[in-house]
Amino acid sequence: MALLELHEVGKAYGGLPAVDGVSLGTGGGEILALVGPNGAGKSTLLKLVVGLERPNRGRVILDGHDITGRPPHLVRRMGVAMVQQTPRSFPTMTVRENVALGALFGRDTPPDTDEALEIADEALAFVGLDDRRHDTVGALNLHQLRFLELARAIAGSPRLLLLDEVMAGLNDAELETSIDIVRAIRDRHDITVVWVEHVMKAVMGLAERVVVLDFGRILAEGSPDQVMRDPAVVEAYLGKEDLGA
Repeated sequence: MALLELHEVGKAYGGLPAVDGVSLGTGGGEILALVGPNGAGKSTLLKLVVGLERPNRGRVILDGHDITGRPPHLVRRMGVAMVQQTPRSFPTMTVRENVALGALFGRDTPPDTDEALEIADEALAFVGLDDRRHDTVGALNLHQLRFLELARAIAGSPRLLLLDEVMAGLNDAELETSIDIVRAIRDRHDITVVWVEHVMKAVMGLAERVVVLDFGRILAEGSPDQVMRDPAVVEAYLGKEDLGA
């Protein structure tokens, strides 16, 4: 049984489908990338999984349990964490306090405050922010804020991590560091990752399977090399240029 299963999931706004009958499954510590142009339904699909949006049809199954339309805080406590493209932190709190919130509110059995702070320290060391733990969040740059969000997510000990364009706007060095951290999250914590991304260099270097969405539907699915050589994908989304450029 897959950890996450989507069965004919659909979401429409004003009669226009954003997600149109998507079925897929993932688990076993896989890193699955969702790619496609703006408006393809990628971010909406993640929100349907985590409960930020409610589907008009279909089912979302987590480890055999139907979580369709459940509120986000309950989905989170069942082991699903999401990191969005725009950091959502508390700027007047310290970095350590922000990450401790992930432990306090992200687990089915919350730790006490002291234990949550210890968990935060471990998560911050994991992403390389342990030397900034006493700084306020407002002192961090975009790259560091993204790492903060990852630390807060893993502090909640998720089984499934949803990432929404967390590598957008990073320079080459930051991108390579981010790729290494996401891979390490999977390898060391056995977390399945479903990841929306436009940075194709990152997708090719990290994803094990790629699903391409086209107007809310699956256009192609397979290994990165297979999908990126699919004529329909190249024609519709990537153009004729060298993908490695």
